[in-house]
Amino acid sequence: MTSNIQSHEIEQKLFDAAAEFVQQRYPQGWGGAGAVYTDAGSLLISVAPEVINDAVHLCMETGAYLEAHKLNERVTHSLCIARDDEHSAFKVLTPCGICQERLFFWGEEVKAAVYDPAGQLIFKTLNELQPDHWSKAYRNKHD
Repeated sequence: MTSNIQSHEIEQKLFDAAAEFVQQRYPQGWGGAGAVYTDAGSLLISVAPEVINDAVHLCMETGAYLEAHKLNERVTHSLCIARDDEHSAFKVLTPCGICQERLFFWGEEVKAAVYDPAGQLIFKTLNELQPDHWSKAYRNKHD
């Protein structure tokens, strides 16, 4: 497990890397990206694919989750940011329910960035986001 100082450094590193990526990938207009950090030290960034049928749309973080699976690395932190245009500040987007379910694969201690109206960079564990997650009904009593 990482210390609070290390965790804060990872969280800021994720935000900075995602913001820099968005500024390069989407120099004008809207932009957003998902970023994850793994226990092996990988920082993986992804975007939502552009599709013509919204029914097949995927969240921005999905590509990074799949990359972590491909590398067989455990995700420890997840972040998704977006901005309205190149003049707007970035907003952290709390992972949707589907992305939270994807993250639970790596355990309830995975930290996810959450929206804060004041714009602070805040991460919470999945256990904090979903203290009554359905998977608890299937755990051994000794867990």
